Amino acid sequence: MHAVYADVMQYELLGWPADGPTLALDYRRFSYAGKFVMSSTGKAIVREAGAGDAAPAEHDADALADRGGADTTDVVAAAAFDADRTDETVCRIRYITVRADRRGEGIGPHLAAFVAKRARERGFERARIAVNNPFAYQALYRAGFHFTGDETGVAELVLDRPLGDGDGDGSGDAPTAEADRSRERYQAGLDRYRERDSAVDEPDLSADERAFLDEKRGAGPPSVVDAET
Repeated sequence: MHAVYADVMQYELLGWPADGPTLALDYRRFSYAGKFVMSSTGKAIVREAGAGDAAPAEHDADALADRGGADTTDVVAAAAFDADRTDETVCRIRYITVRADRRGEGIGPHLAAFVAKRARERGFERARIAVNNPFAYQALYRAGFHFTGDETGVAELVLDRPLGDGDGDGSGDAPTAEADRSRERYQAGLDRYRERDSAVDEPDLSADERAFLDEKRGAGPPSVVDAET
């Protein structure tokens, strides 16, 4: 297990797919909770130090543990990942979930950057993820990813991060020059969401998503967070 402490947050790599790590997350507090019980993907988590008693009274840690994995009462975010099925040099981040009461604090971008750095150390050449909403898109841009121009079959936008030597110091913290993080590419992804909002056969955006897209119109991509080392 690889653990990193940052302020009061502890970033942990629980294992790679071959290790079969599992997590029993509370489905009432985490999106995609059922995906983390599966042992076919690697797992990384963020724990809040000293917050083991922060779960609500109805949270039954023993019952969750019975479904696989360890007690997760102090976990505030988790990621699941594996090698891409068509390209083993690519680490595909399948899911990132942040506990409902901790969303919007920037935990997700730091976790994605943490996974990307561990993937580079593992020998992967790229990290990739698909996102289905503009807030997730922004979070992954903050983690150093960029829009590839592609979409999945379920209309998710595909974002990619080359895992080279970053700024040249060998750390791999920063995206390489190969990454297209131009304002034009960033806006191209946001425009996909704007176009969907006006399409009859596409789901409507929320008021918050529309406000976010309006706010970011014409803006450049956000700065990249540091990977927890």
